[in-house]
Amino acid sequence: MNELSNVKIGFAMTGSFCTFEKAFLQAEKLKESGAELIPIMSYNASTISSRFGEAEENIRRLENICGRKIINTIDGAEPIGPKKMTDIMVVCPCTGNTCAKLALSITDTPVTMAVKSHIRNSKPVIIALASNDSLAGSMKNIGYLMNMKNYYFVPIYQDDFSHKPTSAICDFTKLGDTVLAVLDGKQIQPVLC
Repeated sequence: MNELSNVKIGFAMTGSFCTFEKAFLQAEKLKESGAELIPIMSYNASTISSRFGEAEENIRRLENICGRKIINTIDGAEPIGPKKMTDIMVVCPCTGNTCAKLALSITDTPVTMAVKSHIRNSKPVIIALASNDSLAGSMKNIGYLMNMKNYYFVPIYQDDFSHKPTSAICDFTKLGDTVLAVLDGKQIQPVLC
């Protein structure tokens, strides 16, 4: 299965550590589908060890999946656009904090720089949301991005409405389908599950 043969995907991870395992599995599936993956990690994603894993192990795992070193500095991410290194940028997982920065064009992490550099070429960005305040303070930024040209979302659902009523995450298993839809210039539907 090489549906994504010759597609260059920036695979950018931000600090939703509890979803890293799901993100790694999806990176593996994209690679198996023939995509060339360029690994990018935010400062937090690449330096914070948590109960969900050690920073060094997370870096090693993403590098092994992608077959290359991660980009984890702003100056390392800046050439992505000028050198046309990516066809699609996937932010997986994407925190509410990163959504806010992208909505306001704030460039202060390797991931926000990677997206900014990539999108200057009018190429698509896929957001794989994972945030405990998706339906609270982050909602306005998510809505703003949904209305911006070249931004697409992996379908979103409330992951634990009884204990975390404002939390919503993407259905990580739909990332591959989202990428295929985006290659045709379409937002996968339904986007809210």
